[in-house]
Amino acid sequence: MGSEEKLIQELVNNALYRMEENSRMIKKSLLDISDEEIWQKPNNSLNSIANLILHLCGNISQYIISSLGEEEDNRNRELEFSTVDGYSKDQLVNKLEDTVATAKRVIFDAKINQLLKVRSVQGFSFSGVGIIIHAVEHYSYHTGQIAFWVKQLKNKDLGFYEGQDLNIKNK
Repeated sequence: MGSEEKLIQELVNNALYRMEENSRMIKKSLLDISDEEIWQKPNNSLNSIANLILHLCGNISQYIISSLGEEEDNRNRELEFSTVDGYSKDQLVNKLEDTVATAKRVIFDAKINQLLKVRSVQGFSFSGVGIIIHAVEHYSYHTGQIAFWVKQLKNKDLGFYEGQDLNIKNK
């Protein structure tokens, strides 16, 4: 395997790892959240956890599945934020898991020409690599919002890194 292929494989592996980590953190965050709390909004300027999950599904679908995967773009962004019910917590988690699994498959299967091709998404121009970076970064951003909102609701540490010493120094 040449250095170009190794670099691409490293990018893919890390993108898939980060997506899996975000999924793990969201699922852990939602363990003690009820179906009612998932739709609760802190105020009119903020989104419910459910809306954030619907938004993540829409964004990941548009950027990864549709754009990088070269499929039709069927996203309805406004609906992600205007929906006020209709999904249970379990249904939302399953929707997110299905979306992420499909996106991970698209990333894993992407060819060099797909990763280098520049295309327009939401009016922005990104290469396939840029699309992956955007989607992973966006997923992380909203994972943090979900975790914050759950901590605010439940007043508890979510224990994302229980049992792991995060004070170990670099070598």
